Amino acid sequence: MSTAILLAILGGVLVGLSRQLNGRLSVATSPMISSFWNHAVGFAGLTLLGLVIGGLLPPGAANAPWQAYLGGPVGVVFVAGGSWVIARIGALNTALLVIAGQMVSGVAFDLLRDKPGHIWMSALGVLLILGGVALTQRRQG
Repeated sequence: MSTAILLAILGGVLVGLSRQLNGRLSVATSPMISSFWNHAVGFAGLTLLGLVIGGLLPPGAANAPWQAYLGGPVGVVFVAGGSWVIARIGALNTALLVIAGQMVSGVAFDLLRDKPGHIWMSALGVLLILGGVALTQRRQG
């Protein structure tokens, strides 16, 4: 297995773990407090790492368009929303719905950029994921 595949799998495991930890903190406090601590501790850790290895502020970063910095606010909404949702619908359904949302937006972005690829295969993937959510709901009910 290539290093990229292993890192992608590790990333998925860490996202699942992060959601669980943030979800538990959200239940004990609130989604906003959970999101705040997630980002505050992450910022501190990333800042330390950036100071150690360098390259934290690459040349030209100040000249980037304002849209380049929207990832931060979007991430805050993602983490806070995920912290709220996971406590209500569980880890499996949250993960499946997040993946379905990523696939739908990925297909839409590819269509907007005129890079459709295999649109039917992507649509089938989304339907299979939503079917998985429906099956887990049925099993729980």
